[in-house]
Amino acid sequence: MKKVENPLALVSIITPCYNGEKFIHRLLESILIQIYQRIEFIFVNDGSTDKTEDIVLSYKDQFEKAGIVFIYILQENKGQAAALNQGLKIFKGKYLTWPDSDDYLTEDSIADRVKFLENNLEYKLLRSNGIYVHETSLKTQGRISNAKHRFGEHIFNDLFFERTYCCCGCYMIRSDAFFEIYPERQIYESREGQNWQMLIPISSISKCGYIDKDLYCILQRAESHCRQQRSVEEQLKRIDELEAILIDAFQHSNCDYNQYKQLVYEKYARIRIRIAARHQNKDILEQQYRFLKDNKWLSKVDRLIYFREKHKVISNAYQLILLPIRVLRKVKRMLKK
Repeated sequence: MKKVENPLALVSIITPCYNGEKFIHRLLESILIQIYQRIEFIFVNDGSTDKTEDIVLSYKDQFEKAGIVFIYILQENKGQAAALNQGLKIFKGKYLTWPDSDDYLTEDSIADRVKFLENNLEYKLLRSNGIYVHETSLKTQGRISNAKHRFGEHIFNDLFFERTYCCCGCYMIRSDAFFEIYPERQIYESREGQNWQMLIPISSISKCGYIDKDLYCILQRAESHCRQQRSVEEQLKRIDELEAILIDAFQHSNCDYNQYKQLVYEKYARIRIRIAARHQNKDILEQQYRFLKDNKWLSKVDRLIYFREKHKVISNAYQLILLPIRVLRKVKRMLKK
């Protein structure tokens, strides 16, 4: 495919990475083959202990020959958001995207998104479709787009309520919108990611554009952060982090902060109740139930979960009574067919 000649807008790509020796080459090569090459690539090594540094630095000459600005930063391991902040302090592009280190871009990914933003000035951010690919065969395993919500331009609430995707590499933002939200060039630092910090505040001041095209490939890894098995304590700690991320994001958003802070507390108290019920943690169950009740946020489902866990004998007996009724209904449905 023909390269875009003399593009005007510089695009900054910032990628944090921890121990990416098995997959980082795909992202690096996908940047090199972009048909749009006025790119500034900032790679932040988050204290990797494998051969990530050697692999990334081996591409330096190729980036320079392609006319791509290449910046390598090494920091001690602090998590992705802290690593991203290193790049946010120095990037110079008119547009910004921050793909994960184990994913990669299609060759027209940057060109198509720049073209959209250059021709649609009313949007401060946009997103595209993306595909899931197998970690070794790279065969397509599905698409990230949500058919119901992918065309929505007002995604502020959709992001918060997790009705739509916030996969970082599917998005591109205008840098001036980022500076409007974060004039200090720094997002809230957490080990639970950085996408809400980046996307929620900007989506509160702008519509989100959409390109109905697969421009990003997400590697389906068995060892990925989101697939880790976590203990009860780790799950609860993660919930605390997500809660803190959202509260900070709403502080930087154009919204009723107190209203959304309340929604955050309500959302995660409800999630804690479900975690406590699954793991039979009566202390957390009682604590979060009382919190919801005191704030008059209890739902029927919350009451049912609480009752089942507090009164196991009655609940189990009730389920035994219902069992033959359910079996009978199922048999009747089968006979009707």
